[in-house]
Amino acid sequence: MSDKNLTHLDKSGHARMVNVGDKPPSNRAAIAAGEIRMSPAAFSALTTGRAAKGDVLAVSRIAAIAAAKRTAEWIPLCHLLLLDEVVVDFETDEAELLVRCRVSVRLCAKTGPEMEALVGAQAGLLTIYDMLKAVNKSMVIGNVRLLEKSGGKSGHYKRKDRG
Repeated sequence: MSDKNLTHLDKSGHARMVNVGDKPPSNRAAIAAGEIRMSPAAFSALTTGRAAKGDVLAVSRIAAIAAAKRTAEWIPLCHLLLLDEVVVDFETDEAELLVRCRVSVRLCAKTGPEMEALVGAQAGLLTIYDMLKAVNKSMVIGNVRLLEKSGGKSGHYKRKDRG
């Protein structure tokens, strides 16, 4: 990768926020996902609704949406984006004792929502951890990745391995 591809660096190598002022707005979307592995007791508390702090996935869904909307506060060089839609889905896997979180973000803007989808997925997973940590402090969050993005100058990207 050449330095020309590192858009968050100026000619002297210093961090900068990219100027998107001259770019035309376009429809853009991004999907990110991740997972959290846990003990059988934590998984049972989550899936049976017996977690002491309440409905784990409902609270985690709201956390993911809220975090996606505030990504520019988390990531210093991100632009503040007005999101049109954030959809959060969870999938429980009893055989693997894990929960998968998938966040889809859509908007019409001058820059894409990849970071918003990734931050949303992380926040959803962190909230699951927070709500179940009394049962299992050794949960592991991982495999957070961009699955797909569309729109903008770089066009469509779809992860090949989905894993």
